[in-house]
Amino acid sequence: MTAVRQDAWSPDDDLILAEVTLRHIREGSTQLAAFEEVGERIGRTSAACGFRWNSCVRKRYEEAIQIAKQQRQKRNYLKKQAIVATPHVSSIAVFDAEERAFSANAVTTEEGLSVDSIIRFLRQFKTTYQDVSRQVKSFEKELREKEDEIERLRDENERLSKEVNNVQTDYRAVNDDYKTLIQIMDRARRLAVLTHEEEAKPRFKMDANGNLERIE
Repeated sequence: MTAVRQDAWSPDDDLILAEVTLRHIREGSTQLAAFEEVGERIGRTSAACGFRWNSCVRKRYEEAIQIAKQQRQKRNYLKKQAIVATPHVSSIAVFDAEERAFSANAVTTEEGLSVDSIIRFLRQFKTTYQDVSRQVKSFEKELREKEDEIERLRDENERLSKEVNNVQTDYRAVNDDYKTLIQIMDRARRLAVLTHEEEAKPRFKMDANGNLERIE
């Protein structure tokens, strides 16, 4: 009895699983049979192989699965055509000949499509990379412009702060001068009032006889 492995799947295991499963699809067999064959080859259970196929490997071979299904349909069609067209020849012999011819053609077609798929992928990757590169450069340029704008606003803010400080200093100096001027004007007004009152008071002097007389 084959020992059941429980270690991690390797790329070779995935490749064997894909090749065998695609062959069974192409030949019209069931995936369960494919999983059992793979399990025998790599020492795993068919359930583990089925879970690995459905959860991870299948999505990487969607295009190959479609090709395998097309090959299966063509295989079935050729088989029917061979049986109908050559009633006097052994159907098994005709089928084997058609199968060999179809297999050679299928390998060539699959390889060609695989190369085309790789070329399309590389072109798409190049286009995508160029688009991303342009976007990154655009973002970098925009970021530099924003940084320059922030630096300009920082300098402007610093300049305005200095101007505000200078204006506040000038305001305090002007306010102090204004208060001083008000005080001077108030003293001058009071002095003028006192002088006027002094001048308005009657003045007297004493004559030779000792009498007081008013001085106009």
